[in-house]
Parts: sequence; C-alpha cells; structure tokens
Amino acid sequence: MKRFEGKVVLVTGGGTGIGRAAAEAFAREGAKVVVAGRREEQGVAVAKAIHAAGGTASFIRADVAKEADGVAALDFAVKTYGKLDVLFNNAGIEGKTGPTSELTAQDYDVTFGTNVKAVWLLMKHALPELAKTKGTIINNGSIVADVGIAGLTLYASTKGAVHTLTRTAAIEFIQSGVRVNAVAPGPVGTEAAFRMFGSEAKFEEYFKGKVPAGRTGKPEDIAEAVLYLASPQASFVVGQILTVDGGLTAQ
Repeated sequence: MKRFEGKVVLVTGGGTGIGRAAAEAFAREGAKVVVAGRREEQGVAVAKAIHAAGGTASFIRADVAKEADGVAALDFAVKTYGKLDVLFNNAGIEGKTGPTSELTAQDYDVTFGTNVKAVWLLMKHALPELAKTKGTIINNGSIVADVGIAGLTLYASTKGAVHTLTRTAAIEFIQSGVRVNAVAPGPVGTEAAFRMFGSEAKFEEYFKGKVPAGRTGKPEDIAEAVLYLASPQASFVVGQILTVDGGLTAQ
C-alpha cells in the first residue's frame, strides 16, 4: 500500500518548484492532492500532469496572502475530497532583495504578508479539519533563517519567523493530535532562487564549492523530506526543523 493512500493533501504554491515536486510526490504515493496557487496556468498544468500519471489532483486559484483565499482553498479541499490530512505550507515569495538600508516598510509588509502571515492563518484555519484526521502540517522554512546572506534580509527574516511559528504551533497543536514540523531547504534550484541571485548561473556560481554534497539541491530532494515529515514514519517528530542542504550548514 502506498504511504498516502486515501489521504487528502493541500499544497500551497504548488504550481512550480518545491511545491510542484511535493504535489507530484504525494500523488505518486496515493494521495488526493489539491494544488493551490496564484498562477492558474502552472497550477492547472500540475493537476493535469498528476492525472496523466494516474493520480488524483485538483487546482484552486488562491493568493494565500489573502485570508479569504486561504480559507477558500481549505474549504475546497474538504468539499472536494471529504477531509484534510496534510497541509504543506509551501507558498512564499522572495520579496525585495538588496541592502537593508534601502528596503521600505512596504517591502516588509508584502514579504511578511505571504511568507509569515499566510502560514499562520492557514495553520489556524486548518486546525479544526486536521484535528478530525489527526493530520499534519509541514511549513517551508530555509537555512537562511540561521545563515546570513547579504541582500536577503526580508526573506531570511520571514523564514526565521516560520521556524518559530512551527515550534510554537507544534506544542499547541499536538494537544489536538496534529503534528507540525518544517523543512529547511538549503540552496535549491528553483525559479525563485534564480531570481534572488540574479540568474541560474549566478546562483550556481555563488554556491560552487560550498556544498559538501557537491551540488545544489533539486526540488525533489525537498519533496522527499516533506513526505517523510507527513508520513506515519515520523509520528514521533514534533516541532522540528528538518534541514536538507547537502551538508552546507554542517560546516
């Protein structure tokens, strides 16, 4: 039997990158997957790809920075498939990059609105449904919460907040039988990462020789960690930040 046979999974920001890889991986393991995202074309493409591979998936357009959209995505999952077992809080933006002294209050509000506020709101609104299924939440953090990289002030700050939200919510939610953890990716080749560093070439150049594993990560590397945290095999893992970075932060 597949690990997630009969389970219902909501993946936010599921149209590209880590979100897409996770949605497809959950589907391969038997889950019914709801892909939520702002970009309809990409999200629909993911759902179609899952269907073509023999899986089950639906797409809902949602900007989770808006509370109503987040609630609508949760409601859609429950109405479409009858319940909710897993929430992968993956949606995020790189936000404005550059020197701290040049960032504005608006830059802060936009980045924190998607990367932190939306995570909190989705956890809050998902709890009642997840309590029914003794489900689980995985938040997408980052090693930049703990490792400084010049120019990533706002993004890194949001990920630090996500890690803290994860730990505090985990202690609260486990009382309802809901496990909360986070994955902290290292350098992973995604569109957002390439934008943050200026291009794919600049991204690869920045991390060249810095990762003991000898390469930067792939979205699939993170997806497998997410599936582990959501699985029964992680039933005693609560409030943890699972770092997946090829050994970069072990140095």
